Amino acid sequence: MDLKQLEYFVRVAELGSFTKASNLLDIAQPALSRQIRLLETELRQNLLIRNGRGVATTDAGKVLLEHGRGILHQVDRAKEDVSMVRGTLAGRVALGLPPSMAKIINLPLTREFRNVMPDAKLSIIEVLSVAMRESLLAGRLDIALLYNPGFTSDIETIPIFDEDLYFVSPKTKNSSQSPISLAELADHQLVMPGRPNALRMLLETELSKIGKKPNISLEIDGVLMILDLIEDGAGHGILPQYTINASGRKDQFDIRPITNLTGKLVLATAANRASTRTQLEAIRIIQSIVGKKPA
Repeated sequence: MDLKQLEYFVRVAELGSFTKASNLLDIAQPALSRQIRLLETELRQNLLIRNGRGVATTDAGKVLLEHGRGILHQVDRAKEDVSMVRGTLAGRVALGLPPSMAKIINLPLTREFRNVMPDAKLSIIEVLSVAMRESLLAGRLDIALLYNPGFTSDIETIPIFDEDLYFVSPKTKNSSQSPISLAELADHQLVMPGRPNALRMLLETELSKIGKKPNISLEIDGVLMILDLIEDGAGHGILPQYTINASGRKDQFDIRPITNLTGKLVLATAANRASTRTQLEAIRIIQSIVGKKPA
């Protein structure tokens, strides 16, 4: 059995699409389909069934997918073990970061990664939490930093820190730094990302507990644009302190803590794939850097 064919099959099965797998693997779709057919011919079994939404695994495909993941993982471990003869860790780590966090930790993270594991490769992808969960399960990401992921059996998480969230308003002469309650917050027009943004979903969930809904005046994805609109008087925002500080515009806003509204940042991996040694070391590095709560 050809390892490359096995990798192709695993990626197609995990993504449920030849098109997505073709893009991920950087191989033309006809060539990818041909390799899967060769594997099916060798095993004398149909492994995938095309449907209106993409492809699904047959019973034989499900069995091969389970074994294939383990085989590919063992290959990665073997490569790492060989590299350890030279006293170094090798391999690639794909890390997903929320855009707001990436701007703050990209530089110290990559610097420490290069210092500790010079023979390993780090790939950082900036993406929203919802998309990162899908990418973890599909194997496009090895590790991700997620906001408020909730409990799910297919994702394993390590708590990083809880962060207070703040009510952000245009600067006024009579500014207040006193806390604002969730009930009060519901009376104000808000500029927030669209659903299913993690912060937006957290706010809606917490407000629903007291029988209220957020008053969303504008839906904008992007912290800098949200701050621009708040400063222009389009509404108020809800953001963690460090994103405001990182913008370099803290003095242009009134910032008030929100009572009983706290975001949770966790480090996540897919439960169906064991982490390699390189990935485990990357997790340690991420914890050491991100665990220092941004100011």
